[in-house]
Formats: sequence, structure tokens, C-alpha cells
Amino acid sequence: MKAIVVEDSRLAREGLLRMLSEFKELDVVGSADHPDSALTLIIEKRPDVVFLDIHMPGQSGFDLLDQLDYIPQVIFTTAYSEYAYRSFDYSPVDYLLKPISPERLATAVDKLGSRDASSVAQLLEMGSKIFINDGDECHLVSVQDIRYFESCKNHSRVFFESHKPFIKKALSSIEARLPRACFFRANRQYIVNLNQIQLIDESVADGYDLTMSDGQAIEVSRRNAVELKKLLSL
Repeated sequence: MKAIVVEDSRLAREGLLRMLSEFKELDVVGSADHPDSALTLIIEKRPDVVFLDIHMPGQSGFDLLDQLDYIPQVIFTTAYSEYAYRSFDYSPVDYLLKPISPERLATAVDKLGSRDASSVAQLLEMGSKIFINDGDECHLVSVQDIRYFESCKNHSRVFFESHKPFIKKALSSIEARLPRACFFRANRQYIVNLNQIQLIDESVADGYDLTMSDGQAIEVSRRNAVELKKLLSL
């Protein structure tokens, strides 16, 4: 099982790497001291599990996860207990408070092996219907009728018909269940339904500007524009 460590403190990072070297089932393929370098490493290595600090300079561990195009297993490693509630939005394997003891780390690693296909949320289809709570209302919405999802810190907003309720899910968690042939991660903030795109314009920054069916303008980042072109080309 490929693993990486993301930790801004050199001492904490080296200490965790030493402890992880005792687990033969883990192949630690790299480490990073900042979310930016961690993103590059994850894209390159595609690890199965990430040991992830939360409170880091510039961006948080949550911000990093929101940028990924797949969902690795995550074990949070942090000195701050107050992030525990928000961490549930990312379905972590475990939440370890520093200083991390070898015994507590072993318990977390054991949980990696206990996860099987039955614990993974079922992939939705375009014809699937989902319940969405909107205050006192509850909507039964067809996935194909959703125009786009917007990240709003530890929540997301879903846009369909004239509604745009908040749901208590991280964008990366939502993305893992969506039909990949029809929903596309335009940038850190938006996932769009390709069938709901009304217009595509090339931008000056080698990206694209999308106009959705409700008139909303959404920019496709330069990195994601290449993938969008592949999806929409013959």
C-alpha cells in the first residue's frame, strides 16, 4: 500500500516517517512539507493513503484534499482537536493527535486493512435520484438535473432548478460518487455537469471559461483544461 506523509514540521515529519518504516505493509513513497508540494507529489505517486497534517501555512490539509481528482484513504495527524468535527466530511480512516504514540499509530494502520469495497459509497449514475435537504424542504433530485456543485469551506452547494441548498459534504467527497463521464472538476471550487454547459470560450491563460445553462460563468483552470479537451474531443 503506497503512502505519503504531509507535515510542515521537519521534526514531526521525520519522526512519523521513522515510525511508519516499521510497518511492512506500507510503502512510503514520499513526503512533503507544504500543501503545494504535496499536491505535486500526490499527482505523481497516486498514493493509497495520506498521513496528513491539517494546520499548515498557506493552505490547510482540507484545502489540499479539495484539489485532488480522486479520494485516497486519509489519516489526519494534528495537534488540534478542534478540527475533528470538520474532518468527518472527508471520511478519514483515523484522526491522530500529536504527539503520536507507536501504539496509536498501529491502531490507525490496522484500520487501513479493514476497509473493503462494502465501505465505499456507491457510485451514482445519471439517472440516480438523491435526497437533498433544503431547510424545511426535502428534494428528490435526479443527478442529471444538477448543473454544478460549489465548494463553500466545509460545506458544498448544489445547484438544480431554482434551488441552491448547502450540503454538509466536502467537494472531494461528492466527486468520488459522481459519474466521471458527465461531471468534471473545473477548478478547486466547482464540479460541473458537462451536459449543462451552454458555451465554452478559450481564455487568455490557456484555460476555458464555461457558461452554464443558468448563465453562471465558471473558469476551468489551466491544468484541468487539458483534461476537459480530452473529454470533449472526438
